[in-house]
Amino acid sequence: MDISEKLKYFDPSGVGNTSNNIFGLPFEVSESKLVFIPVPWDVTVTNHAGTSKGPMSIFQNSFQIDLYDPLVPNAWKEGIAMEAIDPVTASRNTEVRKKSERVIRYLESGADLEDNQQIMHLTEHVNQTCDSLMLEIEKKCLQYIENGQIPFIVGGDHSVSLGLIRALALQESFGILQIDAHADMRVAYQGFEHSHASIMHHALNTEGVSQIVQVGIRELCNEEIQTISMNHKTVKTFFDHDLHQRMYEGEVWGEICHDIIDKLPDNIYVTFDVDGLEPACCPGTGTPVPGGLSYNHVMHLLGTAFNAGKRFIGADLVETGPTKLDGIISSRILYRLAGMMIKSNE
Repeated sequence: MDISEKLKYFDPSGVGNTSNNIFGLPFEVSESKLVFIPVPWDVTVTNHAGTSKGPMSIFQNSFQIDLYDPLVPNAWKEGIAMEAIDPVTASRNTEVRKKSERVIRYLESGADLEDNQQIMHLTEHVNQTCDSLMLEIEKKCLQYIENGQIPFIVGGDHSVSLGLIRALALQESFGILQIDAHADMRVAYQGFEHSHASIMHHALNTEGVSQIVQVGIRELCNEEIQTISMNHKTVKTFFDHDLHQRMYEGEVWGEICHDIIDKLPDNIYVTFDVDGLEPACCPGTGTPVPGGLSYNHVMHLLGTAFNAGKRFIGADLVETGPTKLDGIISSRILYRLAGMMIKSNE
């Protein structure tokens, strides 16, 4: 049965059918315009683990969503589906997370990485495993792109975005809209080259990424400040403090959103770390930070980009925690983004 036949028998106003795919939709991955790739991975999370369970939390809480979206009505009819969560990746995450935790505890005790050969070997193993995962994701995304489908990464920690960014960069040039509490511009963190704190360093050094616009940043180190300063033509950072200062002094959020979106090229990739939101919206995320944007702030920002005619060529939603509230909020952001991606690529 093809999509048109399935739509004849599907009631979009009915009860979300949990035997169907994400959002209760009746589509298979092979027939969908947009495919979510869940990556249950939190190997390098440094505060508290749990974001590996984010994809499952999103999936389980997606069935309560009503499918009507006034901004992108009927986009779901093009087909939206999520791959099954890979048990091999989940198992590998559990195994390697134990090793990374040993490294993290060792370094947090004040010891030096080079002073312990065993810890150095563990670090190398973590780096090799993470590098392999990025290559696997990149190959999978390239296959979807070749099939004319839109891949969308669902994390997992922020490191998992790199495979899709690299796959898209092989096809065309684009800018990245990063919603995040952290700059994620470290070369490596705690010895981990594919740390969640290094994803934008890798993106910055990916040929094909022409611009990075960061929104909501409110916690970063001196190394990252220097990187942003040295790359001021490529990286534009809208710090959380400055954004709120502008609003407190009377500037409306809509005007600020236009200022942000004007810094981006026509083709954009959205990397959405949920810790860019206020912590109340993402209580289970790995590294929550006080401050941040409200749900409505980010929805208006994304809507501004969509209404400005930006083409959403790819996206990820990462760092979702395992709690029900995490899944409820993230699934709604996911649905809105998916619709905008489908419509902007028509």
